[in-house]
Amino acid sequence: MITLASDFGSPYPAAMKGVILRRSDARLVDVSHDLPRGAIRESAFWLREMLPTFPPATHLAVVDPGVGTDRAVLVARADDHTLVGPDNGLLVPAARRIAAETGADGVDWFHADPGDPASSTFHGRDVFAPLAAAIHETVAANGVGALDDHDRLTPGEPVDCRLPEATVEDGRAEGFVVAVDDFGNVVTNVPGDFLEGREAVRVNGEHVPVGTTFGAVDPGNPLVVVGSHGYVECDVNGGRGDEWFGLSPGNTVEIDDVS
Repeated sequence: MITLASDFGSPYPAAMKGVILRRSDARLVDVSHDLPRGAIRESAFWLREMLPTFPPATHLAVVDPGVGTDRAVLVARADDHTLVGPDNGLLVPAARRIAAETGADGVDWFHADPGDPASSTFHGRDVFAPLAAAIHETVAANGVGALDDHDRLTPGEPVDCRLPEATVEDGRAEGFVVAVDDFGNVVTNVPGDFLEGREAVRVNGEHVPVGTTFGAVDPGNPLVVVGSHGYVECDVNGGRGDEWFGLSPGNTVEIDDVS
């Protein structure tokens, strides 16, 4: 299996698939091609949440505002998974979570020779897709250990990307908006257990109830819940939390106990 994720929308992912299918008989699975465009940290969050749900695979992910510059090409090995993409921090949180959840002894990082791409603006097609196909074929034939001797790979440390932790103390949490999904749900980095035992909180000064489901409030009303990823979400039942709360990725969020 090769999974594909990008911020390309349509039709560009088709070209990546075409390149891979000319080189490999791997099963191709789309994760998303609507990752936030050019937003490395936000996209890294979504990959960290999605990729560990897959069985061992080669994961190709491209959100690459530095395309055509001297940014490196990264390959990561986490247990029996391999990840391929730009060395800009995008792959790092997902690789670390896969390693942690599989019990692997850390992540092995490699830089890859990009070859001589046909363009300086579409490395998804010209660099990353053929590399992902080559990595997949190597692993399928000889196992992930064969990457140590792959002629296009050399060990190297990645550009780091860590999602900052919220500050929680004395009934108050200070964090930021990590992402907003297509429903308008606002995902913060405040751990969900902050809401435990609370019936209501203030979010940036706004009094809102705490619920365990969207149905805890009437349609059109705001609430905070613990999302499936384990963090506090600021939502609206049947509406858009980002609009009601006036929040976007990167914004500061202050959540206070009102008891």
